[in-house]
Amino acid sequence: MEHTKKETVNNTNEQQIAMRVSSVSIFVNIALSLFKLLAGIFAHSGAMISDAIHSASDVISTVVVIVGVNMANKKSDKEHQYGHERLECVSSILLAGLLTVTGVGIGISGIQKVISGTSGEDLMIPGVLALIAAVVSLVVKEWMFWYTRAAAKKINSGALMADAWHHRSDALSSIGAFVGILGARIGYPILDPVASVVICLFIVKASVDIFRDAIDKMVDRSCDEETIAHMREVIQEVTGVIRIDVLRTRLFGSKMYVDIEIAADDSITLKEAHAIAEKVHRSVERNFEDVKHCMVHVNPASEVWK
Repeated sequence: MEHTKKETVNNTNEQQIAMRVSSVSIFVNIALSLFKLLAGIFAHSGAMISDAIHSASDVISTVVVIVGVNMANKKSDKEHQYGHERLECVSSILLAGLLTVTGVGIGISGIQKVISGTSGEDLMIPGVLALIAAVVSLVVKEWMFWYTRAAAKKINSGALMADAWHHRSDALSSIGAFVGILGARIGYPILDPVASVVICLFIVKASVDIFRDAIDKMVDRSCDEETIAHMREVIQEVTGVIRIDVLRTRLFGSKMYVDIEIAADDSITLKEAHAIAEKVHRSVERNFEDVKHCMVHVNPASEVWK
């Protein structure tokens, strides 16, 4: 009962944080997308229009994040007794796919313009407004990256972290747009569509990273070595634990599942052995907030377990 109550409170807090961050993200991205699109049209910059499309895709990705986090934080039920955390990984995979499609579309458009430019076709020279839009976008998107990243770390949300890196990829693409637009204005107009191709590469790289992280969490990958080493220290500090025979961890969405086998004195009673196991259980859950389930088994110290 106590664990279920704690899970409900944590899920509610996580949803509130995710909703607040996502609402800010949607508002900022809509405003920024419109500004960059208008700047790209009026300043005749294909790179800025590509950057605007990238920002517009952020709105869709944020909606995906909201849906994913809300579904992942649903309480365990009869059909899903271990919870729904992996649905957040599904959300991240969908986001990675969306990013890839967006990036490839921008890249194809940029390559077509590069080919046109090299074949002798005159390319439009972008105006100053496009440069201003690139600087504004860089500042705003970098701020959004740090803002969303902090929230993602606070609630350990893979989908929210994916959204943060989406913001960072947008900031990087704005740098590419700025360089391309500036180069076009000083006499190299082909650099504007080249910037679109560079933006494509940034977006695809971000999507691959998001996809790999989501897959790792879906295939029961173990926790990192630093976390496991710290967990061993916590377990060994519990009075009555002679040694650790087995320690297995697996990621389940944004949460961790832990299986532990410890060795205790052969001569103690079943009640005393249970008390030691309970102390280990509580100590692990107290020191590692992301642990959703911890199973502890006690072995007799006289027997060596492999």
